[in-house]
Amino acid sequence: MGRPDGDQVLSSMPVGFMAVAADWTITHVNPAAEQMLFIEAADLVGRNYWDAYSANVDNEFGRAYRAAMADRVTMTVEAFYPAPLDRWFGAEAVPVQDGLHFYFSDVTERRVAQDRLALLDRIGAELAGTLDIDAAVSRIPRLVVPGLADGCLLTVVDGEGRPRDVGSWHAAPEARPLLVRYAAVRLADLPANAPLMTSLRDGRTVSFSAAQAMATLPEGEARELLAAVRLGHAVTLPLRGHARVVGALTLLMNRPEAPGEADLAAARQVADRIGLALDNARLFDQQRQLAEGLQRTLLTAPVQPDHAEIAVRYTPAAEAARVGGDWYDAFVQPSGATMLVIGDVVGHDTEAAALMGQLRALLRGIASYSDGSPAEVLRGLDGAMAQLQVSTYATAAVARFEHTEEELARGVTRMRWSNAGHLPLLVIHPDGQLAELGDWQGDLLLGVDPAAPREESVVELGHGTTVLLFTDGLIERRSGDLDAGMERLRETARELGALPLGELCDEIIERLVHGRPEDDVALVAIRLGARRD
Repeated sequence: MGRPDGDQVLSSMPVGFMAVAADWTITHVNPAAEQMLFIEAADLVGRNYWDAYSANVDNEFGRAYRAAMADRVTMTVEAFYPAPLDRWFGAEAVPVQDGLHFYFSDVTERRVAQDRLALLDRIGAELAGTLDIDAAVSRIPRLVVPGLADGCLLTVVDGEGRPRDVGSWHAAPEARPLLVRYAAVRLADLPANAPLMTSLRDGRTVSFSAAQAMATLPEGEARELLAAVRLGHAVTLPLRGHARVVGALTLLMNRPEAPGEADLAAARQVADRIGLALDNARLFDQQRQLAEGLQRTLLTAPVQPDHAEIAVRYTPAAEAARVGGDWYDAFVQPSGATMLVIGDVVGHDTEAAALMGQLRALLRGIASYSDGSPAEVLRGLDGAMAQLQVSTYATAAVARFEHTEEELARGVTRMRWSNAGHLPLLVIHPDGQLAELGDWQGDLLLGVDPAAPREESVVELGHGTTVLLFTDGLIERRSGDLDAGMERLRETARELGALPLGELCDEIIERLVHGRPEDDVALVAIRLGARRD
């Protein structure tokens, strides 16, 4: 076969071109193909294609080319060709009268860019949407290898400024246990001028050879392990947070050559993504601790009256951003009546926790000074919020427990309650029967209209009756509604209502939120006629 028609066009094409005869003899190669394949046409023309490119016999290229030749159909394929090319190619095999024409392009840069974006996405997905950031970070080396390096070590800096290795991985299975052990012992042996310490201290990328790494380690187990891993070259990159270095990513290469700038740029992107995720997790944890600490400080232990037992529980949300606005209270008014309060400030953050503290203190002061009924206390709180310009909204339910000597002798306590937009109270009678007191959401919530009317109701309850006041975190789920959550609470209360009050509260929270509430949970409960020893 002679040279194809349009030889001048083929020679000037930026796309690689190769022609093979029906017996797979290479008959033509254009200059673009010579450049892509790193070989001159004279060294290819006349050779059998499968002898020249034996790696294609059993890969995607070979399968597509044989199908094109046998079925006389055009086939396209994009795949990686191994050493000595080590490149990605996109190819089209077009049947012609006496063989095939191959048109191909080097698509390595595009594929590498896509792979790096995919790697960043996988790392982002691994670090996002998890409450256990340490477990997520420990899995990062498995994502990095082998896309960026043959092996990887991930180091984080703890709250005391001390580095600790939290993850490792290697492409070679036999090297993985060596790397795990190396990560466990190396920090004790690293001097101040070691690449890891330099990267953590100065916040810069350090590229170093195997010989340089070995030179920083004294004789001992860590040095022997590093030698057994067969390191060629390594790079340590700082994990940068918002204003500090939070760790380091060490990439291990088998080859002795340092990575190119494009590879380093990709590694820096990965390191920056990890660093920001770690720092964000630290900041969220600080916010959570601050909000939770403030809230727990404000939620003091309840009073214990002579003729009732009171139990309170507070469980913060599993997510830091949802801690902040729930509160409970229990105190005795000047008349001797016991008052229970449950409330929820709109919002979930430290500001909500601070506003909760203001409202709780205001309500306590109004109730203590006025000796007012629940409706009067809520009216007073609404007015104080308007007068003092406390710009928030809140729900609250207030219940007052009172009795005369004659009622006490009969084993009866009157409960007077009022509800400002909160959930109804749940009553567990001594015989196990339940009652919900009040309509769902009650009267208008606080902070909307200080002149809004406040309704008040009264009911007689026998000794041994338990009353539960709670916030919506106990029964509300993102995947369900309040009605379904309320029914779960009823079922649990029916089953466990006879338990001691503290155990009842613990079991209710455990069964309904399983230790990881989506929102704050505040609960205050009273059992009438009970005495504490």
